[in-house]
Amino acid sequence: MVALSVDSEEDAKKIVERHTLTYPLLFGLKAREIAATIGGYINEEPLHLHPSGFILRPNGTIVLLVQSSGAIGRLVAADTAGLIQHYQKKGA
Repeated sequence: MVALSVDSEEDAKKIVERHTLTYPLLFGLKAREIAATIGGYINEEPLHLHPSGFILRPNGTIVLLVQSSGAIGRLVAADTAGLIQHYQKKGA
């Protein structure tokens, strides 16, 4: 797992601490560029990227995509890890 964020390094560190993340969090990304790349949603004022979550197969194809245009609708790390394990057991 890896998380991508448009947040500053300081804010990203707070997120890692608050949620005790054990996987990499890449920060400082540009909201408009990421939205254009993944087809995500942005809020203009204040500028931020709405949540987008992907589960990918080893070959890079998408197994699951969850995107939000509001404050709810995101993948939860523990649920995502469980789903990945399920897919791995089934060979999906």
